[in-house]
This record gives sequence, structure tokens and C-alpha cells, in this order.
Amino acid sequence: MISTFKKGSAALLAMAIALPSQAAEKELTLMLDWFVNPNHGPIVIANEKGYFKEQGLKVNIQEPADPSTPAKLVAANKVDIAVSYQTSLTIDVAAGLPLIRSATLIATPLNTMMVIDNGKINTLADLKGKKIGIAIAGNEEATIGTMLQSQGVDFKDVKIINVGWALSSSLASGQVDAIWGGLRNFETNQLELEGFKAKAFFPEEHGVPTYEELVFVANANNYDKAALAKFNRAIEKATTYIVNHPQDSWNEFVAYAPDTLNNELNKRAWRDTLPRFALRPSAIDIKKYDAFSEFMYQHKIIPTQPKAETFVPVL
Repeated sequence: MISTFKKGSAALLAMAIALPSQAAEKELTLMLDWFVNPNHGPIVIANEKGYFKEQGLKVNIQEPADPSTPAKLVAANKVDIAVSYQTSLTIDVAAGLPLIRSATLIATPLNTMMVIDNGKINTLADLKGKKIGIAIAGNEEATIGTMLQSQGVDFKDVKIINVGWALSSSLASGQVDAIWGGLRNFETNQLELEGFKAKAFFPEEHGVPTYEELVFVANANNYDKAALAKFNRAIEKATTYIVNHPQDSWNEFVAYAPDTLNNELNKRAWRDTLPRFALRPSAIDIKKYDAFSEFMYQHKIIPTQPKAETFVPVL
């Protein structure tokens, strides 16, 4: 009896030794740039399908109380990763914040100069003497000014009006003749659902260097290179899944928060955002970052011109 017990115990011990130990998951806090929306598709899918878990990660997704703070919280070591913008990252780095770009989420610009397509404004030249609504003041002279100059219009020949977040409604009501900051995947669809056809002019086609709309940022002084590489692999796998299975991934995306996500605007935005996700989130285009940094420096948006190699590391 005792002999049998000892043999059984030995067998159980041998099995325990043979099984690989389960490593503790690495926890990361990720703060979004805004409330969850189709722009965050790969993040939600990576979480819902267990791709983060496959990489040994537990990612805690947070929405910001103030959309201007996520990158600053990363710089202050309050969160590990944040979703930000290439434009904002360049400004933050030039101001001395310890930040790096760790991956790309949306690989192309989303911002546009948008008008109602009613035959009144057919080219940017038609904006001379018109009113342009913006949501946030700061770099409009460089961006709007460059776009207008490509069509022979001086920045001082238009009137800039800060309409806050009421971009679509201010355009639809005629309060302004155009809006800067209307996103090609959202405001276009929102206006259409309200019965208006929008016409968009793209900055990258009118003198503004192309850039990446949404990027992930981490703290330059203490980022975990191995953890970020695993995070990026999970995001890449999720993006591939979305591209291969757009309808299934949409269903899984809205299941994350059906009350707020499952609506016609988000469904249309999902369709229009899908081809803009970065298929290779870790891939680096140093020349693109340097070109945009130079553009911002030349237009006095930033006081110094940071070199991309100092804030876009290889992971």
C-alpha cells in the first residue's frame, strides 16, 4: 500500500517537473486617444481574440478623461503606452518630453479640408474670402496655409473660426464654408447620414508631407523593448485578421461595447478605416518622419527639429 502510494507520488512529481512553468503575464496599461471607435480596431480585436495573451501580455485598455493627456501620462510614467498622433509626437519630442514612437496604428492621414459638395466650392481656390472652421487652434497656418498656397490663395484671405467639436454641424448649417479636421472615415459618413454630400481635399495632395495619423508612444527612458515587440506582434496579427475577415472582425469589434459601437456611423467608418490600418505596425520610415519634422520646423510649429532616429527606435 505504502509502496503504491510512493510510486504514485513519484509519477505525479515527474509530471509536474515535465510540464513547462506558466510564466506570469506582463501587464501593460494602454491609454487610447479618445473613446473606443473603429480607429482602435486592431487593439480591440487583439484583446478579444486573445492575441495579447498569446504573447504573454495582459493589456489594460483605458479611455482618457482628457484627450490631451495620454502622451503626457506616458512621459510621466503613469501609463505604459498611449495612442497618439505623429504630429503631436513630433511637437512633444521637440518640447523635450521623453517619448518614442513604438508602432503605427493608422498609417495614412485622416484629416481633410472638407466642404459640402453642392457646386459652390469645387477647388481650394474657391475658398478665398470664405470661413473655415477648426476644432483645435495651433498649426492651422502651416497646414491650411500650405494647402491654400498650392492653389494660389493666401492664408490671410480666409477667416478661421474655432467651432470646437461641432465640425460637421457647423458645416451643414452654413456657419462655415469649410472645415479643417474633418476625418475622411468619420465626418464624411456623418454628413451623409444627415443628408449632406461631402467633398474632401487631402493635405498630402496639396503640399503637406504625408504622415501617420495614429501611432503608439512609450516612455523613451524606460520602455520595455521586449514587451513592446510582443505588443506589436499581437497588433499585427489582429490587423491581418481584420483585413482577411472584415465582417467577422466587425461583429467581434462591436461585441466589445455593443451599446456604443453597434451603429450605422461606426459600421461605415469601420469599412473606410480598414484599408488605413498599418499592416506592419513595427515598420519604420525614417524619411517620412524627418520630412514632416522639417515641415513643422520650417513653419515654426516647433522650436527645434528632432531627428527621427532619436525617437523612432527599432523594436
